[in-house]
Amino acid sequence: MSPSRPSAGISGGGAPKPLIVIEHLEDHLSRWLLLEYQHSRSLARSRLVFTNGREYCGRLSRIAPCYRESVVELEGVLYRERGRVIILDPSAEAMLSPEEAAEAEAIVVGGILGDHPPRRRTWEMLTRRARGMAARSLGGDQLSIDGAVYLALKALEGVHPSSVPLVRRPRLEVELDGLLTVEVELPFAYPLVGGRPLFAPGLEELLASGLGYEEAREMLRGLGREGGGEEDS
Repeated sequence: MSPSRPSAGISGGGAPKPLIVIEHLEDHLSRWLLLEYQHSRSLARSRLVFTNGREYCGRLSRIAPCYRESVVELEGVLYRERGRVIILDPSAEAMLSPEEAAEAEAIVVGGILGDHPPRRRTWEMLTRRARGMAARSLGGDQLSIDGAVYLALKALEGVHPSSVPLVRRPRLEVELDGLLTVEVELPFAYPLVGGRPLFAPGLEELLASGLGYEEAREMLRGLGREGGGEEDS
C-alpha cells in the first residue's frame, strides 16, 4: 500500500531539509499536546511535518502537513536514506551533534507527553522499529516536545545541545478559578531563552484552567496513559 499524501500539502522538494518531524505517539490529542505542537510550528516553520497522525491528521494538518503513516513507512516520501534520519530518543547513548544534524534529511521528535519517571516510550513505540535510522539524545534531561524541537534547531545553527542552558523542574504559581493558588512543579527541563524558560504560549493559562490542571495532574502522576517529546520521547 502506497503512503498517503499529506493532508496539508508539503511542497515536493520545496520544504527545507532537514525536516523536523513530530511522530504523534499518543492515543489522543489533548490541549497540552496541541499547545506544544503549535509552538513547535512557530519555531520550525516550514520544516515541520507530522507523521503517524492517523485519525488526527485532520486537526494536525491545521498546524503543519500531516501523514497518517509512521515515519518508518515514509522512505522515498520524506527522506531517501534511512541512515540520514535521526530519532531523538532520551535513552540513546550518543548525543546529537551539529554535524550530524546538518547532514540529516529528517530529525524526528516523539509526540509524547512525558511520564515521571520516564518509561522509555519513545524507544518502545518508535526507535526499536526504526531499523537503519540513528538514535540520538539531547542529553540526560526529559524535555518538552517543543523544547526538543528548539534544541534540534539550535544544533542546525551549530550549537551543541549540551551548550544550551536549561531550567530544570521549574515551579509555577497557578491561580485556579480565582479562588486558590497552587504551586505546580513541572518535572522536565526547558530551554532558557531570554532569561525565561521556553514554555509554549498559553501553557500557564492552561494550567490555570480546571481542565488544564486535571491534564497536568494526570500527566505528572504518570497514570499510565499509553501513547506521548522528548518529554519521555
